Amino acid sequence: MPPPRKIDLLPPELLTWLQEELRARGFADYEAIAEALNLRLADGGLELRIGKSAIHAYGQEFRDYARLQQQAQDEIRIFLEEASLTDEANVTKALFQQLTTIQWRLQMAMAAPDALPDPRGMKDLTTALNNLIRSTSLRDAILAAERTAQAAKLDAAVAAGDISADFRQQAREIMGFA
Repeated sequence: MPPPRKIDLLPPELLTWLQEELRARGFADYEAIAEALNLRLADGGLELRIGKSAIHAYGQEFRDYARLQQQAQDEIRIFLEEASLTDEANVTKALFQQLTTIQWRLQMAMAAPDALPDPRGMKDLTTALNNLIRSTSLRDAILAAERTAQAAKLDAAVAAGDISADFRQQAREIMGFA
């Protein structure tokens, strides 16, 4: 098994700093990023040193990953903005498909001999699960809003004299929100 990349040995807070720094500098200026990172490593008492070529390789990989993540989020956001109340089932289906795709990709990556879990893949999986949970909450909110609207229509029909209060109560019981 090959040794881990030095980048993968960074403490989580420094990896987060590196990712933010890469974004802030537009995935360029690797020499300055390497110098700043190595200063942080030295200040933290770590003997690890990372060269600009390693940061460049990681930066390109991270840039591609960040672009794919942003594209996926944009597509989901556009889909959700265009979705009407009747499309809610399609939203849940799309999120479930996203979740299964990520899960399958993780399984394939971990099936390799001596494979380690992919932290980014795990983050993708967690994000997809959160989206699915939010979709369920969205469905519940939509259902509550629809029932409130139906109840208001029944109340308005009673007030207008179109139906009796007894009929309104029977309709509420039939629709399941007595």
